Amino acid sequence: MKVPLANLLCITVLASSGTSFLQEKRGSATGKEKRVQYAAWDDVNVLAHGLLQLGQGLKEHVDKTKGQVKDITIKMKVLNVTVSELAKLTQRLQEDSEALKAKAQSLDERETLVLNVSVDLQQKTEELLKDRKKDHERMNKLEEKVDGLMQGEGLEATNGNYSDARTIQWMLEAQNKRIDDLIERIKQQQEKLDKQNVRIRTLQNQIQLKSERSSLKRKEDEVHLNASSEQRDSPVAMASDCHELFLRGETTSGLYTIQPTDSEPFEVFCEMTPEGGWTVIQRRQDGSVDFDQLWQAYQTGFGSLNGEFWLGLEKIHSVSKGGHYILKVQFSDWQDEVQTINYPFRLNGEESNYSLRILGSPTGNLESALSTETSTVPFSTRDKDNDQKNDLNCAKQLSGGWWFSNCGRSNLNGRYFVTPAPKQRHQRKQGVFWKTWRGRYYPLKTTTMMIAPAEIENKS
Repeated sequence: MKVPLANLLCITVLASSGTSFLQEKRGSATGKEKRVQYAAWDDVNVLAHGLLQLGQGLKEHVDKTKGQVKDITIKMKVLNVTVSELAKLTQRLQEDSEALKAKAQSLDERETLVLNVSVDLQQKTEELLKDRKKDHERMNKLEEKVDGLMQGEGLEATNGNYSDARTIQWMLEAQNKRIDDLIERIKQQQEKLDKQNVRIRTLQNQIQLKSERSSLKRKEDEVHLNASSEQRDSPVAMASDCHELFLRGETTSGLYTIQPTDSEPFEVFCEMTPEGGWTVIQRRQDGSVDFDQLWQAYQTGFGSLNGEFWLGLEKIHSVSKGGHYILKVQFSDWQDEVQTINYPFRLNGEESNYSLRILGSPTGNLESALSTETSTVPFSTRDKDNDQKNDLNCAKQLSGGWWFSNCGRSNLNGRYFVTPAPKQRHQRKQGVFWKTWRGRYYPLKTTTMMIAPAEIENKS
């Protein structure tokens, strides 16, 4: 605590006034030695009180300084521990790097050796092929001589020479077989060497990749260390939607808390897929929640995130207003066949009654049952009629709240019917339906609506 400058000046003035007063009293006392003069008790009391305040302020300042020094000491200890851990990590990375270099050098030597052996084997193979060619030529000449002996000489001479020719021919065939076996073994050895060479190259690539990752990790640790003092005191910002949670490493579907820009935090159900995270805004599955609600309920949301629910128009707007988003509509019939259709969309705010605009052609196997790109359709409930029918309130006629245009193409927030559906047409019109699938007013078994940034479609 700092002592105000005005108090210090006041105390100084009082102290000087008191001193002057005492001096004046002493001066007057010299003229009147027999009469003793004392300072007024009020002046002494004021002076003492000022000195007491000064001492109290100094004590508080010292105590605060001690606390600050203690905090700095604690932070310095934490920083020293972090630096020590980083030094150990750096040393381990250096040791790993040296080991990897040694291993890479060993692999290079082995690769050189394999290449040398491969070259030698190729040379030997060429020499053997040349020898084989010479042997074939010699064998052909011998066969010609044998044929000549067998045809031009007498029977006795022929019998003796025939035996010698057969022996020579047998020896040549045996030698030829050994040459073929040797060539086959050389080919097998060459294949083994080629496979080993491929493995060596693979290991070299893995070592190089590991070394690059270690270097990158070391740089990241250095960056984290430099920012550690700031990050220690700054809170981690919440994700703005489920896809951002997915990018941060969350891959399990379930309940999460998000905070879109300029919005309070709220809980959502995230559907995590291999492509990214989807923020679920509506689910129908068993009819446990009544969706025939008023405007206020549709604006803020209702139901259970683990069951049937409507997230709320204001929350949907806060999530999707930050960029280009995709609306995925998924539903199933009572044979458990599933269909999906995706829309690029924009949802406006409360000032335009949360009007929905489709920004392009949908993707999927179905025709669109929502408004086209050329129109913007506001949201309607039975207590706030915003539909495009002048003589009819579609929300009252069909039940539930929806982006009604002419009351007849879709309504995923209608009454939930379990098959068989009602026979009366006016009752079936109040159900959950999508006109372009299974016909008009077919009661769907399940529906799910979810949104995600448009970039998620590029990964699917």
